[in-house]
Amino acid sequence: MKVRAGIEVSSQSDIGCVRKNNEDSFGYWEPEDDQQFLRKGRLAVVADGMGGYEGGQEASRLAVETLMAVYRDFGDADPQQALIEALQAAHDQIRQYSFAHPGLRGMGTTCTAVAIVRGTQKDAQYDALYYVHVGDTRLYLIRDGHITRVTRDHSYVGRLVESGMISPEEAETHPQRNILTAALGTNPDLIMDSPAQPEPLRPEDVLLICSDGLWGQVRDPEILDAVDNKNVEQAGRELIELARERGGPDNITVEILRLR
Repeated sequence: MKVRAGIEVSSQSDIGCVRKNNEDSFGYWEPEDDQQFLRKGRLAVVADGMGGYEGGQEASRLAVETLMAVYRDFGDADPQQALIEALQAAHDQIRQYSFAHPGLRGMGTTCTAVAIVRGTQKDAQYDALYYVHVGDTRLYLIRDGHITRVTRDHSYVGRLVESGMISPEEAETHPQRNILTAALGTNPDLIMDSPAQPEPLRPEDVLLICSDGLWGQVRDPEILDAVDNKNVEQAGRELIELARERGGPDNITVEILRLR
C-alpha cells in the first residue's frame, strides 16, 4: 500500500469476542501516478456485511473491491461523482452476486467511503473531503479537540432520533438499534448520502471511519481521547481493545487518517 507524505493512515480490524468470522472489510488506495493522484487523491473505505456467515463476508468484500476499482478507473475529474458511481456499481454487483447464489439471498452491507483530494481556492491549496455513505458505519471528523459525526445512521433508531422521538443517548442502548433502513445490495433502489459540496480540511484534522462494532461499545468522547496525542496505529489499537473489553459482541473495524 503506497502512502505519500502528508498523511498518517491506520486500518485495523478485529473479529471481536463473540463472532466466528469477520464480516467487515476495509481498503485504502492512492494512485501510483502523480498526475492521477492530483485528480483522485486518497480513498478509504469501510464496509460491514450482513446476511449470515458467508453472505456478509462476501457482500463487504465485494463492496470494497468494486468501489475501489470503479473509483480508480472513473474517467471524469469530479471525485464526488466518481464515489457516487462507484457505490452504485458496488450495490449492483452485490445484487447480481446474490441472484447468482440463491443461498446468499438477503446479503448486504453498510459502506462508508471517503476521498481526500487536493483543491485550490484563491491560489491557496487545501485538502477537500468527499464521501458517500449507506447504513450505519460512521465517519467522524476530529478537529481542535472536538469530535463531529459527519454521517447519519440509516437505521430505525436513527429515524427516531431525527424525528425527536428519542434522544441520542437513548439511541445508544435502544434494543432495535441494529435494524438498518438502507444498505448496499438489499433493496432494488440504493439510498445513499452524498454531500453537495466537499468539506475543506485543515492540517492535523483526523478522519475516523468505523463499523458499529466500535461505536456501539465506545462513546464519542472516548474516541476523541484515544486519538488525541497518539499516532494513528496506537489509537486504532486502543479503540479496538476498549471495544473488546466491553464484550466485543461484533466485528470491530477502524480506519484513521490524520492530515499532516
